[in-house]
Formats: sequence, C-alpha cells, structure tokens
Amino acid sequence: QVQLVESGGGLVQTGGSLRLSCAASGRTLSRYTMGWFRQAPGKERRFVAAISWSGGRTYSGDSVEGRFTISRDNAKNTVDLQMNSLKPEDTAVYYCAATSLFGTRLQMYEYWGKGTQVTVSS
Repeated sequence: QVQLVESGGGLVQTGGSLRLSCAASGRTLSRYTMGWFRQAPGKERRFVAAISWSGGRTYSGDSVEGRFTISRDNAKNTVDLQMNSLKPEDTAVYYCAATSLFGTRLQMYEYWGKGTQVTVSS
C-alpha cells in the first residue's frame, strides 16, 4: 500500500557528499518510521539510519554516525539522507524502507524501495 522510490545516488570522490531522497506514494509517511539501509555486492543489507514519524527520534549506525543525517518532510512525503565525508566503504546500493515500529532491524521494515547506487571512488 506504500510505494517508495529512491533517488540521488551517483559517483563521488572520497570526502565528498551526496543527498539521497525517498519519495512515497499510495499512502502518507506521517505515521511510519523511515529507515535507510545499504547493501554492497556479496554482503548483507545493513542498517544506516532511521527516523520516527514525528522526526523527533533518530538513530544512526556506528559506521556513519557524525557523517550521515536522516530527515523527513511529511508534508511532501519524502525522507532524505545527507551523506558527508564519504568513504570508499560507503559504496553500496542504498534502500529506503518504512515500518510502523521504531527500530534498526531489517526484518521490522515492511515497505522497501528498489534502491539507488552510491559509488565512492578512491
């Protein structure tokens, strides 16, 4: 009942920045926790950041704390991920996801986008 579409991925040099955006349709995001996950080829999909429906509660994974910031605009049904000080190990497909709970577990998220590629050159 919720469709999520990511955008904003691309190629960036080490130390650069990108801003990813997730657009929702079918339902509003007002009462969903939103999360970002990422997956590199041959590796598991891992948690990046999450934000509560009100925007008042956020959590970031240890590997991105201090570099990535998640935000949301419920009026526009969008969720963004600002990525700064990018490193080659940040290279992955980044996925937007939604859940009615708040948490970092992949299994908690019931709606998923198809992902956007982020490549950080070394």
